[in-house]
Amino acid sequence: MMHIDEILEYLPHRYPFLLVDRVTEVEKGKSIKGYKNISFNEPFFQGHFPNNPIMPGVLIIEAMAQLSGILGFVTVERKPADGVVQYLAGSSKVRFKRPVLPGDRLCMESELISGKRGIWKFDCRALVDGEVVCVAEVLTAEREV
Repeated sequence: MMHIDEILEYLPHRYPFLLVDRVTEVEKGKSIKGYKNISFNEPFFQGHFPNNPIMPGVLIIEAMAQLSGILGFVTVERKPADGVVQYLAGSSKVRFKRPVLPGDRLCMESELISGKRGIWKFDCRALVDGEVVCVAEVLTAEREV
């Protein structure tokens, strides 16, 4: 398990763009699980949408990519402090099943499909109360900064 202080070592993101609150399981080279608590106070709810707050789908994908990036870093035993970052390089097979609302806990799972020359491919899904809200294949690219 990783708490926020350790997550901050693996992700360069900070408020308001850090979208992983906790890592609950990680198996180097295989898979990772974690979550983001969705509060009504999230800044994106001000405009998406004022009278019908829904978490933007692109942020759900970004949250899964951030979690996947942690798995990539753990797998190669590197961190942003080593002068590298994991960029979101692409997504495919994305499907949204239902909206994510204030008060939800967005539970995310990512499995490593492949990794070669700094390009990582993950099979991801996000759930709320055990119900799938989004599935996607996510690509990240490790680059020096």
